Amino acid sequence: MKIDGKIAVVTGAAHGIGNAIAVNLAEGGAVLALMDRDASALADLASQLRGSGARVETYVVDFTRRNEIDQVFSAIHRDLGQVDILVNNVGHSLREAMAPFETVSSEACDLMLDVCLKPAMACCQHVIPGMKARKGGKIINISSDSAFVGPLQNAPYAAAKAGIIGFTRAIARELAPFHINVNTVAPGYIRTRAMDAHPQAAIDRIVEQTPLGMLGDPEDIAHAVRFFASAASRFVTGQTLIVNGGRWFN
Repeated sequence: MKIDGKIAVVTGAAHGIGNAIAVNLAEGGAVLALMDRDASALADLASQLRGSGARVETYVVDFTRRNEIDQVFSAIHRDLGQVDILVNNVGHSLREAMAPFETVSSEACDLMLDVCLKPAMACCQHVIPGMKARKGGKIINISSDSAFVGPLQNAPYAAAKAGIIGFTRAIARELAPFHINVNTVAPGYIRTRAMDAHPQAAIDRIVEQTPLGMLGDPEDIAHAVRFFASAASRFVTGQTLIVNGGRWFN
């Protein structure tokens, strides 16, 4: 599943799943534009990838600020040209939204959408015109199996991640005549910094409840993204691939 020379944007690239996606796409031969708010970690990742021979540009951005996203894409188009692959990975749960829903503030609900849904929509608006003009492109949006299972006391996150899936399906249909594939990857419990912060007893329960008997690794998500980013997925669009060890079946 080679993607030699393709220009790929990865948002939220500095840590965890985004980091693994960047490494995987670089191994496939992509030219990378990596976006994150953590400048130090982003620089470390870029140094690692350049040491392996990849071409990498980095852009520090606060994804809750639309003007910063706009400025970064202007820079990407100037530095690298039109984007072939967009991976909308940025988005995470927020502690202030993890509570009985009637107690969650409207500000926390708004922030969840600002972090998990609106950046994907903004980034798509910047790459779609070029993809349409070239009659091709790949957009991969990262959701969560929380969109399906309805996690306890995390309704705003579930709503935002379900929004990603609905958005994916809508633009997949809209962009299909231009041979632009749009798909979603929905991770389950993945071993990241956030997961490692859980008590070991909680992690053990998750593993016990997972039919495959383990947590996923960020690389498991990266492999799914690589499939959607490559020509191997040319006849797939509007779909959601759930990567969760069998905790939930669609």
